Amino acid sequence: MTPSLQTEIEDAAARLKAGELVAFPTETVYGLGADATNVDAVLSIYQTKGRPRFNPLIIHCADLAMAERYGQFSPLARQLAEIFWPGPLSIVVPLRPGHGLADVATAGLDSVALRVPDHAVALELLRAAGRPLAAPSANPSGRLSPTSAAQVRLGFGDAVPVLDGGPCQSGVESTILAVDGDRLIQLRAGALARADIEAATGRSVEQVRDGAAISAPGMLLSHYAPNARMRLDTRPEPGEAYLAFGPAPAFAGTMRNLSEQGDLREAARNLFAMLHELDASGAGTIAVAPIPETGLGEAINDRLRRAAAPRGEASSP
Repeated sequence: MTPSLQTEIEDAAARLKAGELVAFPTETVYGLGADATNVDAVLSIYQTKGRPRFNPLIIHCADLAMAERYGQFSPLARQLAEIFWPGPLSIVVPLRPGHGLADVATAGLDSVALRVPDHAVALELLRAAGRPLAAPSANPSGRLSPTSAAQVRLGFGDAVPVLDGGPCQSGVESTILAVDGDRLIQLRAGALARADIEAATGRSVEQVRDGAAISAPGMLLSHYAPNARMRLDTRPEPGEAYLAFGPAPAFAGTMRNLSEQGDLREAARNLFAMLHELDASGAGTIAVAPIPETGLGEAINDRLRRAAAPRGEASSP
Protein backbone atom coordinates (compact mmCIF):
# COMPACT_ATOMS: atom_id res chain seq x y z
CA MET A 1 0.00 0.00 0.00
CA THR A 2 1.51 3.33 -1.07
CA PRO A 3 2.16 6.12 1.47
CA SER A 4 -0.32 8.38 -0.34
CA LEU A 5 -3.08 5.75 -0.15
CA GLN A 6 -2.32 5.17 3.53
CA THR A 7 -2.70 8.91 4.12
CA GLU A 8 -6.05 8.89 2.28
CA ILE A 9 -7.21 5.97 4.43
CA GLU A 10 -6.23 7.78 7.64
CA ASP A 11 -8.05 10.92 6.46
CA ALA A 12 -11.16 8.86 5.62
CA ALA A 13 -11.02 7.18 9.03
CA ALA A 14 -10.84 10.57 10.74
CA ARG A 15 -13.91 11.70 8.79
CA LEU A 16 -15.83 8.60 9.82
CA LYS A 17 -14.90 9.05 13.48
CA ALA A 18 -16.14 12.64 13.21
CA GLY A 19 -19.56 11.42 12.07
CA GLU A 20 -19.12 12.07 8.34
CA LEU A 21 -19.82 9.77 5.40
CA VAL A 22 -17.13 8.18 3.24
CA ALA A 23 -17.58 5.96 0.20
CA PHE A 24 -15.14 3.06 0.22
CA PRO A 25 -14.42 -0.02 -1.91
CA THR A 26 -15.17 -3.62 -1.10
CA GLU A 27 -14.79 -6.74 -3.23
CA THR A 28 -18.51 -6.55 -4.08
CA VAL A 29 -19.50 -2.89 -4.67
CA TYR A 30 -18.55 0.49 -3.22
CA GLY A 31 -20.29 1.21 0.08
CA LEU A 32 -21.53 4.49 1.54
CA GLY A 33 -19.99 4.15 4.97
CA ALA A 34 -20.87 5.68 8.33
CA ASP A 35 -19.98 4.93 11.93
CA ALA A 36 -22.59 2.30 12.81
CA THR A 37 -22.59 3.41 16.46
CA ASN A 38 -23.43 7.05 15.60
CA VAL A 39 -27.16 7.53 15.00
CA ASP A 40 -26.76 10.90 13.26
CA ALA A 41 -24.10 9.51 10.95
CA VAL A 42 -26.34 6.57 10.00
CA LEU A 43 -29.26 8.92 9.42
CA SER A 44 -27.05 10.81 6.97
CA ILE A 45 -26.83 7.66 4.86
CA TYR A 46 -30.59 7.70 4.30
CA GLN A 47 -30.64 11.43 3.59
CA THR A 48 -27.69 11.31 1.20
CA LYS A 49 -28.97 8.30 -0.73
CA GLY A 50 -32.51 9.63 -0.79
CA ARG A 51 -33.40 6.24 0.69
CA PRO A 52 -36.99 6.55 1.89
CA ARG A 53 -37.02 3.63 4.35
CA PHE A 54 -35.17 2.69 7.50
CA ASN A 55 -34.17 -0.70 6.16
CA PRO A 56 -31.62 -2.58 8.26
CA LEU A 57 -28.08 -2.05 7.00
CA ILE A 58 -25.19 -4.49 6.71
CA ILE A 59 -22.51 -3.75 9.29
CA HIS A 60 -18.92 -4.12 8.08
CA CYS A 61 -16.22 -5.20 10.54
CA ALA A 62 -12.46 -5.57 10.41
CA ASP A 63 -12.48 -9.18 11.61
CA LEU A 64 -14.50 -11.79 13.45
CA ALA A 65 -13.36 -10.46 16.84
CA MET A 66 -14.88 -7.06 16.04
CA ALA A 67 -18.07 -8.67 14.70
CA GLU A 68 -18.49 -10.64 17.93
CA ARG A 69 -18.71 -7.38 19.89
CA TYR A 70 -22.02 -6.70 18.15
CA GLY A 71 -23.51 -10.11 17.30
CA GLN A 72 -23.89 -13.42 19.09
CA PHE A 73 -22.32 -16.18 17.02
CA SER A 74 -23.51 -19.74 17.44
CA PRO A 75 -21.01 -22.50 16.58
CA LEU A 76 -22.57 -22.75 13.11
CA ALA A 77 -22.41 -18.98 12.52
CA ARG A 78 -18.79 -18.93 13.70
CA GLN A 79 -18.00 -21.81 11.33
CA LEU A 80 -19.40 -19.79 8.43
CA ALA A 81 -17.33 -16.75 9.41
CA GLU A 82 -14.16 -18.79 9.75
CA ILE A 83 -14.67 -20.37 6.31
CA PHE A 84 -15.87 -17.39 4.31
CA TRP A 85 -14.49 -14.25 5.98
CA PRO A 86 -13.07 -12.07 4.68
CA GLY A 87 -15.50 -12.47 1.83
CA PRO A 88 -18.86 -11.59 0.27
CA LEU A 89 -21.03 -13.25 2.91
CA SER A 90 -23.22 -11.28 5.34
CA ILE A 91 -24.29 -13.40 8.31
CA VAL A 92 -27.47 -12.53 10.23
CA VAL A 93 -27.09 -13.26 13.96
CA PRO A 94 -28.79 -12.07 17.16
CA LEU A 95 -27.60 -8.75 18.54
CA ARG A 96 -25.33 -8.93 21.56
CA PRO A 97 -26.75 -7.21 24.69
CA GLY A 98 -25.16 -3.78 25.10
CA HIS A 99 -23.96 -3.86 21.49
CA GLY A 100 -23.90 -0.07 21.08
CA LEU A 101 -25.01 0.00 17.43
CA ALA A 102 -27.37 2.79 16.40
CA ASP A 103 -30.91 1.41 16.31
CA VAL A 104 -31.56 3.03 12.93
CA ALA A 105 -28.73 0.85 11.56
CA THR A 106 -30.57 -2.33 12.60
CA ALA A 107 -34.06 -0.87 11.98
CA GLY A 108 -35.16 -1.88 15.45
CA LEU A 109 -34.52 -5.58 14.89
CA ASP A 110 -33.02 -7.90 17.50
CA SER A 111 -30.66 -9.29 14.85
CA VAL A 112 -27.91 -7.80 12.70
CA ALA A 113 -26.26 -8.62 9.37
CA LEU A 114 -22.46 -8.59 9.76
CA ARG A 115 -19.64 -9.13 7.31
CA VAL A 116 -15.87 -8.75 6.90
CA PRO A 117 -15.08 -7.48 3.38
CA ASP A 118 -12.30 -9.08 1.34
CA HIS A 119 -10.61 -5.86 0.26
CA ALA A 120 -7.30 -4.55 1.58
CA VAL A 121 -8.38 -0.89 1.51
CA ALA A 122 -11.69 -1.61 3.24
CA LEU A 123 -10.00 -3.66 5.96
CA GLU A 124 -7.32 -1.02 6.57
CA LEU A 125 -10.06 1.63 6.79
CA LEU A 126 -12.01 -0.43 9.31
CA ARG A 127 -8.89 -0.95 11.41
CA ALA A 128 -7.99 2.74 11.25
CA ALA A 129 -11.53 3.81 12.17
CA GLY A 130 -11.66 1.27 14.98
CA ARG A 131 -15.41 0.90 14.73
CA PRO A 132 -18.01 -0.93 12.62
CA LEU A 133 -19.28 0.75 9.48
CA ALA A 134 -22.85 0.67 8.23
CA ALA A 135 -22.58 0.71 4.46
CA PRO A 136 -25.25 0.21 1.83
CA SER A 137 -24.21 0.63 -1.80
CA ALA A 138 -22.79 4.08 -2.55
CA ASN A 139 -25.40 5.25 -5.05
CA PRO A 140 -28.51 7.43 -4.98
CA SER A 141 -31.56 5.31 -4.22
CA GLY A 142 -32.86 3.56 -7.32
CA ARG A 143 -29.59 3.85 -9.25
CA LEU A 144 -27.21 1.05 -10.15
CA SER A 145 -24.72 -0.04 -7.49
CA PRO A 146 -21.26 1.42 -8.21
CA THR A 147 -18.22 -0.75 -8.83
CA SER A 148 -15.69 2.08 -9.27
CA ALA A 149 -14.88 5.38 -7.58
CA ALA A 150 -15.84 7.21 -10.79
CA GLN A 151 -19.35 5.77 -10.63
CA VAL A 152 -19.72 6.94 -7.02
CA ARG A 153 -18.64 10.47 -8.02
CA LEU A 154 -21.10 10.36 -10.92
CA GLY A 155 -23.91 9.71 -8.44
CA PHE A 156 -22.95 12.08 -5.63
CA GLY A 157 -20.55 14.61 -7.16
CA ASP A 158 -18.52 16.31 -4.46
CA ALA A 159 -21.10 15.63 -1.73
CA VAL A 160 -19.38 12.42 -0.58
CA PRO A 161 -15.61 11.87 -0.31
CA VAL A 162 -14.54 8.67 -2.07
CA LEU A 163 -11.67 6.42 -1.06
CA ASP A 164 -10.50 5.01 -4.39
CA GLY A 165 -9.51 1.36 -4.17
CA GLY A 166 -9.86 0.54 -7.84
CA PRO A 167 -12.61 -1.50 -9.51
CA CYS A 168 -14.54 -4.04 -7.45
CA GLN A 169 -13.84 -7.70 -8.15
CA SER A 170 -17.33 -9.19 -7.72
CA GLY A 171 -19.58 -6.40 -8.92
CA VAL A 172 -22.65 -7.79 -7.15
CA GLU A 173 -23.68 -7.44 -3.53
CA SER A 174 -22.86 -9.93 -0.78
CA THR A 175 -24.93 -13.01 -0.16
CA ILE A 176 -27.03 -12.69 3.01
CA LEU A 177 -27.40 -15.83 5.10
CA ALA A 178 -29.42 -16.20 8.30
CA VAL A 179 -28.49 -18.81 10.89
CA ASP A 180 -31.58 -20.18 12.68
CA GLY A 181 -30.49 -22.98 14.98
CA ASP A 182 -29.13 -25.66 12.65
CA ARG A 183 -30.79 -24.10 9.59
CA LEU A 184 -29.11 -21.91 7.01
CA ILE A 185 -31.49 -19.61 5.14
CA GLN A 186 -30.41 -17.52 2.17
CA LEU A 187 -32.15 -14.17 2.43
CA ARG A 188 -30.43 -12.63 -0.58
CA ALA A 189 -28.49 -14.25 -3.40
CA GLY A 190 -25.16 -12.58 -4.02
CA ALA A 191 -21.50 -12.94 -4.85
CA LEU A 192 -21.11 -16.18 -2.85
CA ALA A 193 -23.00 -19.02 -4.51
CA ARG A 194 -25.38 -21.11 -2.44
CA ALA A 195 -23.78 -24.27 -3.83
CA ASP A 196 -20.38 -23.15 -2.53
CA ILE A 197 -21.82 -22.63 0.96
CA GLU A 198 -23.40 -26.08 0.89
CA ALA A 199 -20.19 -27.70 -0.33
CA ALA A 200 -18.08 -26.05 2.38
CA THR A 201 -20.46 -26.71 5.29
CA GLY A 202 -22.07 -29.99 4.27
CA ARG A 203 -25.47 -28.42 4.99
CA SER A 204 -28.34 -27.54 2.70
CA VAL A 205 -29.17 -23.85 2.35
CA GLU A 206 -32.86 -22.98 2.25
CA GLN A 207 -34.27 -20.17 0.16
CA VAL A 208 -36.16 -17.48 2.06
CA ARG A 209 -39.94 -17.96 1.93
CA ASP A 210 -42.45 -15.19 1.50
CA GLY A 211 -43.62 -14.22 4.96
CA ALA A 212 -40.62 -15.78 6.70
CA ALA A 213 -40.04 -14.57 10.24
CA ILE A 214 -36.34 -13.80 9.70
CA SER A 215 -35.59 -10.46 8.05
CA ALA A 216 -32.58 -8.73 6.55
CA PRO A 217 -31.86 -5.52 4.63
CA GLY A 218 -34.94 -4.67 2.57
CA MET A 219 -36.56 -8.11 2.85
CA LEU A 220 -39.84 -7.93 4.77
CA LEU A 221 -42.54 -5.40 5.46
CA SER A 222 -42.93 -6.16 9.15
CA HIS A 223 -39.32 -5.67 10.28
CA TYR A 224 -40.03 -4.69 13.88
CA ALA A 225 -43.37 -6.03 15.06
CA PRO A 226 -44.23 -4.86 18.59
CA ASN A 227 -46.44 -6.94 20.83
CA ALA A 228 -48.87 -4.04 21.04
CA ARG A 229 -51.30 -3.23 18.26
CA MET A 230 -50.59 0.13 16.62
CA ARG A 231 -53.00 2.83 15.45
CA LEU A 232 -51.44 5.45 13.19
CA ASP A 233 -52.25 9.13 12.63
CA THR A 234 -54.52 9.40 15.63
CA ARG A 235 -54.94 10.55 19.22
CA PRO A 236 -54.85 8.11 22.14
CA GLU A 237 -57.81 6.50 23.80
CA PRO A 238 -57.90 5.62 27.52
CA GLY A 239 -55.72 2.61 28.25
CA GLU A 240 -53.49 3.07 25.22
CA ALA A 241 -49.86 4.18 25.13
CA TYR A 242 -49.12 7.26 23.01
CA LEU A 243 -46.25 8.12 20.67
CA ALA A 244 -46.55 11.86 20.22
CA PHE A 245 -44.93 14.34 17.85
CA GLY A 246 -44.83 18.09 18.42
CA PRO A 247 -47.19 19.75 20.91
CA ALA A 248 -49.09 16.91 22.58
CA PRO A 249 -52.49 16.88 24.31
CA ALA A 250 -52.66 16.23 28.04
CA PHE A 251 -52.57 12.48 28.50
CA ALA A 252 -52.67 10.40 31.68
CA GLY A 253 -51.23 7.21 30.18
CA THR A 254 -47.74 6.22 29.12
CA MET A 255 -46.45 8.68 26.54
CA ARG A 256 -43.23 9.38 24.67
CA ASN A 257 -42.73 12.38 22.39
CA LEU A 258 -40.54 11.88 19.34
CA SER A 259 -39.84 15.62 19.27
CA GLU A 260 -41.72 18.25 21.20
CA GLN A 261 -40.33 20.85 18.78
CA GLY A 262 -41.53 18.92 15.73
CA ASP A 263 -37.94 18.25 14.57
CA LEU A 264 -38.00 15.30 12.17
CA ARG A 265 -34.31 14.52 12.64
CA GLU A 266 -34.79 14.31 16.41
CA ALA A 267 -37.87 12.17 15.82
CA ALA A 268 -35.88 9.78 13.63
CA ARG A 269 -33.21 9.46 16.34
CA ASN A 270 -35.84 8.61 18.95
CA LEU A 271 -38.13 6.39 16.89
CA PHE A 272 -37.00 2.84 17.65
CA ALA A 273 -36.02 3.41 21.27
CA MET A 274 -39.37 5.00 22.06
CA LEU A 275 -41.31 2.26 20.26
CA HIS A 276 -39.50 -0.33 22.38
CA GLU A 277 -40.18 1.63 25.58
CA LEU A 278 -43.90 1.95 24.83
CA ASP A 279 -44.12 -1.72 23.88
CA ALA A 280 -42.42 -2.64 27.16
CA SER A 281 -45.05 -0.66 29.09
CA GLY A 282 -47.50 -3.52 28.58
CA ALA A 283 -50.08 -1.44 26.74
CA GLY A 284 -52.25 -3.41 24.34
CA THR A 285 -52.31 -0.59 21.80
CA ILE A 286 -49.94 2.22 20.86
CA ALA A 287 -51.55 5.27 19.30
CA VAL A 288 -49.22 7.28 17.07
CA ALA A 289 -49.56 10.97 16.29
CA PRO A 290 -49.53 12.12 12.65
CA ILE A 291 -46.02 12.66 11.25
CA PRO A 292 -45.44 14.94 8.22
CA GLU A 293 -44.55 13.08 5.02
CA THR A 294 -41.75 15.52 4.21
CA GLY A 295 -37.99 14.91 4.50
CA LEU A 296 -37.18 12.25 7.10
CA GLY A 297 -40.89 12.07 7.86
CA GLU A 298 -41.25 9.80 4.84
CA ALA A 299 -38.85 7.29 6.40
CA ILE A 300 -40.41 7.59 9.85
CA ASN A 301 -43.89 6.94 8.46
CA ASP A 302 -42.62 4.03 6.40
CA ARG A 303 -41.16 2.38 9.51
CA LEU A 304 -44.33 3.02 11.50
CA ARG A 305 -46.43 1.42 8.76
CA ARG A 306 -44.08 -1.57 8.76
CA ALA A 307 -44.32 -1.85 12.53
CA ALA A 308 -48.11 -1.74 12.29
CA ALA A 309 -48.33 -4.23 9.42
CA PRO A 310 -49.92 -7.65 9.96
CA ARG A 311 -47.29 -10.16 11.07
CA GLY A 312 -45.51 -11.93 8.24
CA GLU A 313 -46.77 -9.64 5.45
CA ALA A 314 -44.06 -9.49 2.82
CA SER A 315 -42.92 -6.44 0.90
CA SER A 316 -42.51 -6.24 -2.85
CA PRO A 317 -38.92 -6.42 -4.24
